[in-house]
Amino acid sequence: MSQDEFFEDDDSRLNKSARKREVHAITDLGAKLVDMPPSQVAELPIDGHILEAITLARKIRNKHVGFKRQIQYIGKLLRNSDPEPIFEALAERERAHLHEQQQFHALEKWRDRLMEEGDDCIQAVVDEWPHADRQHLRQLIRTARKQRELNKPPAAFRELFKYLRELASQ
Repeated sequence: MSQDEFFEDDDSRLNKSARKREVHAITDLGAKLVDMPPSQVAELPIDGHILEAITLARKIRNKHVGFKRQIQYIGKLLRNSDPEPIFEALAERERAHLHEQQQFHALEKWRDRLMEEGDDCIQAVVDEWPHADRQHLRQLIRTARKQRELNKPPAAFRELFKYLRELASQ
């Protein structure tokens, strides 16, 4: 066996492995589509015959072998069509979800900081959102602290978060 033949065999193995990974990824995509709510699947760029196969898979979910075969069939349909737009749409949805989570956590930090620092932090909030109402912020902070001291439900604490969310969305 020459050196060139050895490397050709090595390349073909890598290509076969890469193909298998791609097939598994597309089959996993099919399973993910079956698990998604129908309203979310309808928003994705999916052909009608693939949607029908997904609907059927949902109906036979409790039939183990049939369900498994249907997932394989969905994977085959996806491989025969172009699955890239679906992958891209799902990735965009995931990015949007992560962005929403980051915003949510940032607003939680602002709320916690307002509860700890009070008036010192209000100026930072007004600098961030110039249309913020200082007096309303002070009142919400005061009420939330009082509710916390009296072990009452944290209604003002939640109201403070809602107000910060309003400010951020404007």
